[in-house]
Parts: sequence; C-alpha cells; structure tokens
Amino acid sequence: MASFPTKEVLLLASGDLRLAANQNCWAAQQAMEKRLTAALARQGWAVKRAHAYDPDKQHGFIDSQRMGMDVFRNLPPRQPLIVAESVWQYSHHVLACLTTHQGPILTVANWSGTWPGLVGMLNLNGCLTKAGVKYSTLWSEDFTDEFFESSLKNWLSYGRIEQDERHVLSFDAATVPAAEEETGRAFGQRFRQNKAIMGVFDEGCMGMYNAIVPDELLHATGVFKERLSQASLYAAMRTVSDADAQGVLDWLLARGMKFNWGSNEATQLTQAQTLEQCKMYIAAVRIAAEFGCDTIGIQYQQGLKDLTVASDLAEGLLNNADRPPVFSAETGEELYAGQALPHFNEVDECAGLDALLTYRLWNELGLPGETTLHDLRWGQAFDTGDGEEFVWVFLISGAAPPAHFVDGYKGTSSERQPPMYFRLGGGSVKGVSRPGSIVWSRVYVMDGKLHCDLGVGEAVALPATETKRRWKLTTPEWPIMHAVLRGVSRNQMMARHKANHIQVVYAPYEAKAHQLCRIKAAALAELGVEVHFCGDVQGVTKATETKILPAEWATAAR
Repeated sequence: MASFPTKEVLLLASGDLRLAANQNCWAAQQAMEKRLTAALARQGWAVKRAHAYDPDKQHGFIDSQRMGMDVFRNLPPRQPLIVAESVWQYSHHVLACLTTHQGPILTVANWSGTWPGLVGMLNLNGCLTKAGVKYSTLWSEDFTDEFFESSLKNWLSYGRIEQDERHVLSFDAATVPAAEEETGRAFGQRFRQNKAIMGVFDEGCMGMYNAIVPDELLHATGVFKERLSQASLYAAMRTVSDADAQGVLDWLLARGMKFNWGSNEATQLTQAQTLEQCKMYIAAVRIAAEFGCDTIGIQYQQGLKDLTVASDLAEGLLNNADRPPVFSAETGEELYAGQALPHFNEVDECAGLDALLTYRLWNELGLPGETTLHDLRWGQAFDTGDGEEFVWVFLISGAAPPAHFVDGYKGTSSERQPPMYFRLGGGSVKGVSRPGSIVWSRVYVMDGKLHCDLGVGEAVALPATETKRRWKLTTPEWPIMHAVLRGVSRNQMMARHKANHIQVVYAPYEAKAHQLCRIKAAALAELGVEVHFCGDVQGVTKATETKILPAEWATAAR
C-alpha cells in the first residue's frame, strides 16, 4: 500500500441519524480527527476528508445511507480509507459502499467513554464481519502511544494489521470434561427439538446489520422469528388501563425502587412518563403471550421514539424473574408467572438467542439465569485490591434486570433518559452491578455461520467515588458493571469482539463460572454454533485426539 501514488488517506465519519446527537458530539469528533490527522502526518501521509462540514446541520457526519452512497460515488475505489469514530454511529450509513470499496479499510475510535465512539466502531466492525468485508481496526486515547503508531505504520505499509488472538481457542480444537460436554449437548438437543419463538418488534435497530440473524441460521438452532410491529405495541399500550399501570408502579415502589421524578417533561422524568412505561411493559407481555413468544426484542429507535416514552423500564423488568405480575385482559390469568421473559435490547437477535439459551440452561441447572446485554463502552486500569488490573465499563441504556444490582430493587433507580436520544422521555433502570463471578459471551455472524465467543470474568466493586467518576465520564443515567475479564487484555478484546454488545450472566462462584462456561459452550456447539473460548477458562485444554462431532455424539451417547 505504501506505493499508492499520493500517500493520501480518505477519512470518513459515520454519525447518528438523530440531529441533536450529531450536533452535541461534533466537537469531540473534530478533536479526535485533529489528533488522528497529526498521527498520519508523522508517518508521512496526508488526510483528505471525504465529506464536508454542513453549516445548516452544524455537524460533519454522514447521517443517512443515502448520503453515504452519494459521498462514495466520487471517491477513488482503491484509495486507503479510514472510518473514524468518536460517537455512536449507524453502520448502514457507510456499510453499503464499504462492501464494494477495493482499497484497504481501517476503522478507528478514540479511547474515551464520553460519547460511545468505541461502541460505534465495534458495531461497524461486527457489521463488516457479517458482510465479509476485509478491514483492520485500531483505537487510542491520544494517538501517540506505541501500540497505535506501530499498528498504523503496518496498515499504511501493508494494508492490514495482524492482531493478537493468542487468547482464543476454538471448541473444536479443545477438550472439556466429558460429563460437562454431555450435559451441554443434551441440553442443546432438547432446546432445538422443543423449538422456541423469538418475537421481533421491527428489525434493524439503528443500522445494526450485525444484529439481524438470517432466518436459516436461526432455524438450525430451533428458534424461529415472529415478526411483530412496534405499531401494534403502541396500539396495545392504548388499551392498558390506568389502574393496571398504577398497579405495576405500586409494586415497584413497594419493592424499594426509586424514581427521580420532576415536573419538566422535556428534561426530567415525570410520573406520567413512568406510568406510560408501565403500560408498555404490560402491553409487551400480553403481545408476547398472544403469539407464544419465548423471548422478545423492542427496537424503540427508530419509530417508537417519536410516539412514546423510552422502552428501557419495560425491558429491564422483562429480564427479571421477580417482576410485577401481568394478567391477561381476556382470562385474568397471570402471564409468564414467576419467569423472566428475556428481552434483547435494540432488537439484537444475536443477543436474543444467547439470552434465551442462557436463561433456560441456568434454570435447568438450578440457577438464576437473568442476563444483561451491555455495551462494551470503555475502561481503565484500577487497583481493585489485588493489584492494578483493567476494569471495563459495561453500560447499557437501561434494559438491565434489578437482580443484577447491589440490593436488587432497593438499589435500583429510574432516571430521565438523555433528551438528545429520547425526546419524549421515560426512565432507565439504573444500578451498580453486584460483585460476583460472571460468564460473558457474544453470538455473531461470520462467514455465513453463527459463532460465539465466551469466557469468564468478575464484576468487581469499586469505591463509590470511582463509580461516580466513571459514570460522569460516560452516561450517569444508565446501569453500570465494573468488569474484569480473565485472560483477555484490553487490546485483545477490542481486536476480537464483533459487536457493540456483550452478554453477561452471574455464576455462584468462580469455579462454577468456569464449569458453566464449558457447559454452555457444549450446548452452543450442539446447535451448530462455532464456539471459541476466550481467555482463561479452567478445565479447557487443547485437544490431543479427534473430537466426536456433534452429529455423531447422539449415537455415541446412546
């Protein structure tokens, strides 16, 4: 690539679809691009911005798929190209043309939690991976560190960056204890045979192409989509009585949940907004029951955001086994009594499959199976008491179950969602994740197949001052988990992860987390998912002999 005649890199910035978000985040993008341009100049390369600042919109982002296509129409198809992100972005704004770009592609994000640039870049990476587009990826706090500069030099010289994946071991190349593999595979067989319905309230949230699982891949696992409409959900909300909504709110208040209400609808959470969210919760459960859904996902962005309050309170409650009872309007029967109805935030179907399988597997093993789909938002090193280690900030807009928080419902609050994302308001489900062992995972699509990366870690307790600092540097209205991942460095995680989302579930203690990780891996493998252990998973070794393939296992086990 160094022979490219002009030594010039094209720079693009995919942005949000929402004008307020693009305007608020533009200053951070400008600062990031300035540092990135200086880093390229040190390597002897110039930067040409592929699209201009728009004085009417007051930002310089590509803010629609149409604009992305128009921008690419006049770009040299073989010129090196960088997609630079310091904000959350809609990947479909640029994905179409990246699939046909013939030159080297690099995705770059600034290492900052202030705006979700890292999250946006990881989503774009997941979309490119699913689409089969070759790309490299990098991140940096100030674009002067040795890792960034040496990696950038390699990309400029060779058009690619080789990342460290020594922490990854594929299930097919590993051995796990035979009894655990049998347990996992037997569960996987039952899961597939019994089948399940995934209720999808409109696909493709916020341009997340990577979050849509092709039907034929999903069917092989025994899960089938019921395509539902957010318009139907909104209509069903109109039929929920005020008394039923008040009943949900009273239940939450009796459990100790706090609501930070004010009177200004535009900037504060109001009781009326919360009651509207309670109606959404009831309507979602009733529709799920009507269609026999085992898991559901609500898009909210785009669509419902223009009609009603945020969906996050409903989503967090759905993910909790202990939740306000919902009764059928026709029969009076309690729906999904004593159970969670796993919800996959932002209609991320990869997370939906993961959440449903995990919830059922954990329950079969006699354990609570609530999961949280978090954003892999940011992180920094911190001394947790055993020396300094890298502590991730896992953060999501509010669809977290209170079972995951310190003090449960008593440690849960609801805060007004940021107006630039949620014009009509509504509250989050906010708390600090309780300390404990976790199993983390991510299902994704690559090479036309379902894959899953998984490993173990720990949700750690940080001092209140540090938690407050991290919240202030990210989004203080949202639930947070301080996570340490075993045997996976920051750079390894960023290079390998194929999504903005990461799934977490608790285990009773560390040794159990390792065992559950192994069993879950076997269950996924039985469903035809290509599984990869990431980091230190105890009891997993490289295989020394040929493994029994999934199709042969059932015969061998009889």
